[in-house]
Amino acid sequence: MYTVRQQKSIDAFRSFIGIETFTRKDIIRFTNETGENKKLGVIRPWFLITPENRISKGLYRFPSAKTETTVSPVCETHQISPAALAEKAAEIPATAVNLMMVTDVEKVVPERFKGFVPWGHYRDIKNIIKSKIFYPIFVTGLSGNGKTLNVSQACAELNREMVRVNITIETDEDDLIGGFRLVDGETKFNLGPVAQAMEKGAVLLLDEIDLASNKIMCLQPVLEGNGIYIKKINRYIKPAPGFTVIATANTKGKGSDDGRFIGTNILNEAFLERFPVTMEQPYPATSTENKIVLGSMEKYGKVDAEFANRLVTWAEVIRKSFYEGAVDELISTRRLDHIVKAFAIFGDRMKAIELCVNRFDEDTKASFMDLYSKVDEDVKVPMGLEEVSEENSEENDPEIPF
Repeated sequence: MYTVRQQKSIDAFRSFIGIETFTRKDIIRFTNETGENKKLGVIRPWFLITPENRISKGLYRFPSAKTETTVSPVCETHQISPAALAEKAAEIPATAVNLMMVTDVEKVVPERFKGFVPWGHYRDIKNIIKSKIFYPIFVTGLSGNGKTLNVSQACAELNREMVRVNITIETDEDDLIGGFRLVDGETKFNLGPVAQAMEKGAVLLLDEIDLASNKIMCLQPVLEGNGIYIKKINRYIKPAPGFTVIATANTKGKGSDDGRFIGTNILNEAFLERFPVTMEQPYPATSTENKIVLGSMEKYGKVDAEFANRLVTWAEVIRKSFYEGAVDELISTRRLDHIVKAFAIFGDRMKAIELCVNRFDEDTKASFMDLYSKVDEDVKVPMGLEEVSEENSEENDPEIPF
């Protein structure tokens, strides 16, 4: 516990420094530059130079809340001139800050996906990652068509570390770059995933980037290939060789006009402009998707080549109708995988399909199931759906290319 005068001196010193670490030179500079310390009723805080506050040789931190009567927050708006920053950085040993940090990302090379079949822009993405040239990519496409999977599998094949961040409207600088956290009763700085990816020279995957708010603008210097200065800990992080950024989205950052992707936002044009290329990820071709479905069947231990072929044909017809405006929903490659997994569990084709299309409205569900019964003559539409299907068959059923 400190005296009132000591606590007043701590608060004044912390405000003067603007960060949570200091050196002996800072104490001398604090007294010399304030000048009127006696009038202010403060003293040189030499009493802070204790083993408990020592981080490493020559570097100390302010006491935790356990020993203080009041806690002053980090001064976010404190400005440090480039010359002062260079002087400060020279005083701090290179390993000092690491001792007060908490890191979450360890081994981050993605696992190889058994039966993975490359398609779309996979080879382009792989070549960019392989080059180790900083070259941000914006990958856009409809839901469930392999945007994220292609990136992770390219990293897995190249044995490259990948740090994935799932973006939401609440994501901010504290989540991305880092912030203070309470760890074992002590306040420690947690280095965020973006900063960690930069240090590792990893691939940073910003998943669902179009859900972000304008808080994502904190990544502007990162997208330019520059380092970032974290003023909370007085540390400059420079990207290691191989670091690059890949963002995925269902839109092109202009919002969702048709309302399919509620929650997506219009991203700042200056932010989007920092992505040199935009790749539009398509659904796989029929032959490729057939291999994907068969691979899923092998993974789940129930292979039915005929069923795989029927599923792919069914999905292709629905997508064609969707693009022509005949239906409002479609079957993604991811949903085909869901159906295959349900088939492996229940052993019934129509039950597997029904369970996986229950997410759609009744008319769409009935129409999709009725369409499959025409693609696969060996199955029947479950009772209860036949009447709805007949009512909508003439108007809504897509033409089957037989």
